[in-house]
Amino acid sequence: MKKRLNACQFGCSLIGLLALVICFAGQGSAQAADASAASPELVGQLTKALSITPAQASGGAGALFGLAKSRLNPADFSKVAASVPGIDSLINSAPAASKNSAASGLSGMASSVPGGLGSLVSMAGPFKKLGLPPEMAAKFVPVVTKFVGSKGGAGVAELLGGAFK
Repeated sequence: MKKRLNACQFGCSLIGLLALVICFAGQGSAQAADASAASPELVGQLTKALSITPAQASGGAGALFGLAKSRLNPADFSKVAASVPGIDSLINSAPAASKNSAASGLSGMASSVPGGLGSLVSMAGPFKKLGLPPEMAAKFVPVVTKFVGSKGGAGVAELLGGAFK
């Protein structure tokens, strides 16, 4: 009977350890899942319109909202934030932008990007980390801006659009 008890204890310990490993390994994807759960309508629109994964949609939207937050005054950003459920979760799901010489070299070319979206050059790092080409940031903008406009009105959409110019 004693051998069976030790085998049982070993099995339970092994299962517990395995559960911990799975929990910590899935922590990053859980963060993306939280973001898509916080704003499922926007994430759904992005995944459908751009043929990307929910994690890419939430991370990319979060990167754009983070850029807007850094460029808009707090009162204007609060109007945008009021239009997007779970905006903080989206921002937290975005990969951090890395500062390097390549990004600073690209910023000089920002004014030559068609459509006045040259400021999106700063999104190259986060979008690459999401497995998306940097130019995909420009494809996110109309979807995100239209979503914000549908929730907060044309004026709020214009505020957000202005942050990307």
